[in-house]
Amino acid sequence: MRDTFDFPDEVRDMLDAGALFAVNHSAGKDSQAMLIALRDMGVPDDQILIVHADLGEVEWPGNLEHIRDTAGDLELIIARSRRTFLEMVEQRGMFPSPSQRQCTSDLKRGPIQRELRRYLKANPRFGGRIVNCMGMRAQESAARAKKPALRFSEANSKAGRTWYDWLPIHDWTEEEVFAWIAYAGQKPHWAYAKGMSRLSCRFCIMASACDLTTSAKLNPDLYRRYVELEKRIGHTLSMSRRGLEEVTGVAA
Repeated sequence: MRDTFDFPDEVRDMLDAGALFAVNHSAGKDSQAMLIALRDMGVPDDQILIVHADLGEVEWPGNLEHIRDTAGDLELIIARSRRTFLEMVEQRGMFPSPSQRQCTSDLKRGPIQRELRRYLKANPRFGGRIVNCMGMRAQESAARAKKPALRFSEANSKAGRTWYDWLPIHDWTEEEVFAWIAYAGQKPHWAYAKGMSRLSCRFCIMASACDLTTSAKLNPDLYRRYVELEKRIGHTLSMSRRGLEEVTGVAA
């Protein structure tokens, strides 16, 4: 396990200036390890805010409980979209794709940014300064490997705000992530022990066939609704363009 990570100069300056460090927390292993490391590396608790995008019925049971159990007394706010994932798919007549990920923009990023803007306005002690921390890692995909670890957000640095998007564990391996969780005396979300490799939506457009199969067995009622939705709109969740029943071998 690595002993530390580097604070970019811009982030160090924001820390010293008393900026808010917003930790995007999905209840997944990367979010959990990122929070542990930020606290271990000296970001004070009174400068940390946890924000969770609540995806309702399509997210894993126990997410909020897991976040609260592992975050202690840190403040937690919830961001919610005005429509659900299944409503979005039904209205569009198709599932999102890697190039058009409305699930991320409409259900996560947009609602989270809205709630963070509100929080900054209601808490002037941060001086409008915010470091928006996300647990994306380069090892996860080619697209994530290309993301800059630190980016000044022009779109959000308005109305007296100074906003950076930071990926503190961008260069970490999966082994290092689990090592930090163990180092803190914590356990990852229960779904990992059941065989899931990732913790996003219970049925994610980016999920492997193995994860989709595991989730189908763990979530039969929701799985049936996804299969019915695929047949109703004539579009598949899997990027393989095969229906869920064909991908997983599990009959709905």
